[in-house]
Order: sequence, then structure tokens, then C-alpha cells
Amino acid sequence: MLSSAYALRTGRVSIPERWNPWAPLDVAAEPNLLTGLKLHRTRADPARCMAALAETGLEHEAVPDRVTSPGCGFENAVRVRRGRSLALGSPVVLSCGAALSFAMWERHALQPAAARHLGAPLVSLEHLGSYACRNVNRGEGGAQGGRRSRHATADAFDIAGFTQSDRRRITVRRDWASDGTEGLFLRDAHAGACRFFDGVLGPGYNALHADHFHLEVGGWGVCR
Repeated sequence: MLSSAYALRTGRVSIPERWNPWAPLDVAAEPNLLTGLKLHRTRADPARCMAALAETGLEHEAVPDRVTSPGCGFENAVRVRRGRSLALGSPVVLSCGAALSFAMWERHALQPAAARHLGAPLVSLEHLGSYACRNVNRGEGGAQGGRRSRHATADAFDIAGFTQSDRRRITVRRDWASDGTEGLFLRDAHAGACRFFDGVLGPGYNALHADHFHLEVGGWGVCR
């Protein structure tokens, strides 16, 4: 087993890059069982993350590292002005890892879910923000006390809704529980996010998330 792994890693044995666990993440390739491993490794390396992000089609620019208070600030972050195929209501600052996960979700899960259930692509995304210096809000007296939210390091992104090319608007608050195509789309999009983010919370988690998807990287693995 060790000799086989060494042969693969050193190139003594050649296999397609999509099935080579040591090959770089290909953001355009159809995801497979190794994509999560490659994504995690890429997010953990600042230079490799920025290089991969440059291939995603996101409209973005690097922003200076920032510390605002204990536990708050960001490193290796970008300002995302537009997705590969989605307009944003306003630019957002995300860590490179969060931006890369967002790009993978948009390309490989979100737009495919729209095609399956809605029959038309999404053209814009409504969000509730990303970076915010605050603690985790558990709904018990607000966000006071406890540990820092992933928002405090620009590792989280809250998404409230979408608009299609025919101007139809779909929101998490109104359509999540629907038995129609909008509800099916949202639940599929939520499940797809769990493939590319470490933490995904939606209306099924608690009342605080009744109107949005909370998507984060770097925290505990959860898909609710």
C-alpha cells in the first residue's frame, strides 16, 4: 500500500488527475470522491487557494489583512463583486477559503439545482452579509458571550434568496417549506452546499435561520 501511494505521489505511476489525490484542485472538473479532500487542502494553503480562486470566474480582488479586535479580522481574504454567473446585491469580503467554496457551490451545485427544478438559470443572489465582528448568536439574549462566529473571520456567508432570468424571486423565508419547484430547488441547493462548505445551517436548524442559509468554512462539520 505504501509503495503504491509513493509511486502515485512521485509520478512513477500515472493516473488521471481527477483520480489522483495529490493533483491540484481543478475547479472546473465534475466533483468526485476526491474533490472534498482537494478542496480542503487547497483552502489551507494561502497561495494555492488564491491560484485556484483565479480559475473560478469569480470577480474579486485581494484585500489587505485586517485585525479589528480580539478574535476579529481576516487574512488572505478577497472582496467578491460577482459570482461566476451571479450578480450580488453588494460586494462581500470573504476569506479565500470561503470564496473558493462559494465558487464551487455556485458552479457545481447551485446552478445545476436551478436547472433541474426551475428550468432556468439564476442571475442574482441576495445576501445578508459576510464579515462581522461578533460572537455566535444562539438566540438566547443575542450574540453576547460564547465563542466568535465564523463571520468574525470572514469565513461565513449568509444567503437569503435568488432571482432567475425571468425575474422570478425565490427566498429562503417564503419558499423553503414549499412543495413546489421553489422549495425543491432550495432544499437541493442546501444539500449541495454541504458538499463544499464545512458548516451549512438553514431553516431546519433553528428559527434564527428561517430566512437564510449560513455557509461557513473552518468550523465543525454540520449540515442542518
